[in-house]
Amino acid sequence: MEEPGSPLVRASRPIPELEPTEVLVEVAGCGLCHTDLSFLYGGVQTKHPVPLTLGHEISGTVVATGSGLTELADQQVLVPAVMPCGECDLCRQGHRRVCRAQIMPGNDIDGGFATHVKVPGKYVCPVDLTGSSLELWQLSVVADAVTTPYQAAERAAVGTGDTVIVIGAGGVGTYGVLVALARGAKVVVLDVDQSKLDRMQKYGATATVNVKDLDARAVKKAVKQAVKEAGGAPWRWKILEMSGTAAGQETGYNLLNFGATLAVVGFTMAKSSLRLSNIMAFDATVVGNWGCDATLYPEVVAQVLEEKIPVKPFVKSYPLDDINQVIDDARAHKLTERAVLVP
Repeated sequence: MEEPGSPLVRASRPIPELEPTEVLVEVAGCGLCHTDLSFLYGGVQTKHPVPLTLGHEISGTVVATGSGLTELADQQVLVPAVMPCGECDLCRQGHRRVCRAQIMPGNDIDGGFATHVKVPGKYVCPVDLTGSSLELWQLSVVADAVTTPYQAAERAAVGTGDTVIVIGAGGVGTYGVLVALARGAKVVVLDVDQSKLDRMQKYGATATVNVKDLDARAVKKAVKQAVKEAGGAPWRWKILEMSGTAAGQETGYNLLNFGATLAVVGFTMAKSSLRLSNIMAFDATVVGNWGCDATLYPEVVAQVLEEKIPVKPFVKSYPLDDINQVIDDARAHKLTERAVLVP
């Protein structure tokens, strides 16, 4: 990326030298995320000044290591979208997601829309594909699109029998649904696109609600009815806001009920006007969700490889050379699967 809003351009760079704690990963695939579009067109600034290589959903093979990480040589790995330092007070206290020295490829450093990427090696997650039908490029989306909803489900304590409301069935919301189902929850999915809702029904969603043209009161009524018909509880809903829109966030907040938890996962620069006293009156909880704790990646990968959380039907590969066309198609909402750019 040269400047926000400009097409991505090809550039050749020398293979970088590695510090003892770094590894060089030959990229198998890098997923295109809404965050990348936000950097390009949404007014969100990267922490590293441009020019910068974007891309933070990375899988690949370690082809070189620093002197302290030789055990990772030649391993197939998943690169966490957000990597903490592991040494500061926040990290030692277990708050790795808010580590102030964290590194995000495609934001703090060059990312994965490249043939190779240099990253800290402390938290890269080795992957064993032996006996799996998955290919390494397909796992790239686990780095964010799967692990971020997984972290949200962790924070909301989603478990068997819970009623989960997923708002937005896009690239991240799809996996929000699948993660919640894998945990044994009853899942009601909200979206404005009927084709997305039909697909989620096909993959096990308990119920769906098309909220297009519905006002806030009608949405709440429709969701209550869907939950009732699904045999869910009328309170303590776990609401996962995945749309990254002001309308979606307001819908999530309006759905708060007694003991509910709202996990905000989607990001937008838009502002909303909310009555915060609802949180008090319902004794509800509202939490943010920045990425996923890097220590959770092995268990997420295990569930993906066991196909408890399906990935393959929801990803599609594109040549890295076609990235600008893929970005245009993503902005025009023409993509039906998560795009993975393959060098």
